[in-house]
Amino acid sequence: MEVRIGVQHVTRELVVDTEASAEDVEKAVAEVLEGEKTLLTLTDRRDKRVVVPASTIGYVEIGSNTKQTVGFAAVAE
Repeated sequence: MEVRIGVQHVTRELVVDTEASAEDVEKAVAEVLEGEKTLLTLTDRRDKRVVVPASTIGYVEIGSNTKQTVGFAAVAE
């Protein structure tokens, strides 16, 4: 699952590739934004942690688990 986090005053977004479900990520973000926690912590597929202070979160985009294919395909005429 790909999660993109926009951080205030930072030109690049953070991209985290996690094994967590969309529901788990959404729940973690909701807890942070509702003030229950002060830090959003996500763990990526290589067990690295990304920690973002709640006060700096601009947006969170939660992707899907489906893999997009890249390449060339034959076109019938």
